[in-house]
Amino acid sequence: MGTKRIVFIGAAGEMCRLAIERFAVADGDWTLALYDIRPDLLDELVRRLPPGLATAGRLDLYDQRGLRDAIEGAALVVLGAGPYNRTAGPVMEACLRAEVPYLDFDDDIESTLHALSLHDDARAAGVPMYIGCGASPGITNVLVADAAAELDRVDNIDVYWVVGDERGSIGRAVLDHMLRVAAGPCVTWEHGGPVLHQSWVETRWTELGAGLGLTLVHETAHPEPVTLPRKYPDAKNIRCFGGLDPAPYNGLVRGVGLAVQRGRMPMSKAIDFLEALMTNKFGSLKGWRNALSGMRNLVRTGEATRTELIKFLALSAIGHTFPHKTALKVEVTGLRDGLPAVIGRRTSVSGDGTYLFTNMAAATGTACAAFMVVALDDQNDSRAGVFTPEEWAEPERFYKALERVGTPRDEIFVVSH
Repeated sequence: MGTKRIVFIGAAGEMCRLAIERFAVADGDWTLALYDIRPDLLDELVRRLPPGLATAGRLDLYDQRGLRDAIEGAALVVLGAGPYNRTAGPVMEACLRAEVPYLDFDDDIESTLHALSLHDDARAAGVPMYIGCGASPGITNVLVADAAAELDRVDNIDVYWVVGDERGSIGRAVLDHMLRVAAGPCVTWEHGGPVLHQSWVETRWTELGAGLGLTLVHETAHPEPVTLPRKYPDAKNIRCFGGLDPAPYNGLVRGVGLAVQRGRMPMSKAIDFLEALMTNKFGSLKGWRNALSGMRNLVRTGEATRTELIKFLALSAIGHTFPHKTALKVEVTGLRDGLPAVIGRRTSVSGDGTYLFTNMAAATGTACAAFMVVALDDQNDSRAGVFTPEEWAEPERFYKALERVGTPRDEIFVVSH
């Protein structure tokens, strides 16, 4: 077989850039075609990669002809451009027409549901399409499959994620996603079927690794409760809880998200406000009014004290960046040998000095690179259709792929019971 051509769309984004760099560490006979609507931002990345490995070009993914030419004959197309509720549809449909494999790290419910609706079309075309191949969803799905394999019956699945201070490494698509999951409808799995909740309303305390300890997290709109029932249809409850560290960020984003949901602030202006804060700028007064409203609510719920909020605001005002703490955790409950059991998996370390969880860009990009390795290794298989990680990425193979893209073995999760 000849050299495989791997196409990245949205290659200049922070998470996709990390995926490219980490994928380049793995051994393989391939070349990388990097595309972005801002190709000048790719020049430095191409120079850092091994000579001759990658080329860069301009692509507007909404240009059907240009998109078709870019992906023609690819061994794998990786979509790293968001928000996925606007970008995934055109690229997936182009890959179906071109009959080339597709992979993304989509974390939006709407686009995930649309992708799953293409399963029969992808199967008929003989094309594998791998969605949700990031940190959450992605790693979390694999951890669930790993933990569930120890049980004879799965009753409940709980997924947890916490993201630390990400200033300087967040793009507008990520902020768009964050506002949507902090306020608005939340599809979840309860009492054996799908139900609709409101994001960020229900809370739960859970013990997390990576230096976080006991942490309050919020039920949030994420794809895991939508996709995991396909593999575990008899589960009673499948929930996803998320949070931000330090805790005042939860109130800040929730307040702005509610303003968008209630029509008090356009999404574009809300993203402008958060983007200003992420680059240590003041932001709009309207943004601050909504953010402070959300932060004051943390005192009422007991998530933070007034003293903690004042300290957070004072440090933020002088551009202080808080120590980065990121965590993923899953807990699966059910029966083993006829007895109730709880099986868990979680991250062990995060922040400076780590590889996989330096920040969420590193976690998502490294996970994407590992999923790519497994998908490319499987190309001689006859798999076709739309798949989420728990359906195709066998846990031990995925963990080994994480090592192939540079992750130290001692960073690859721990068992918690």
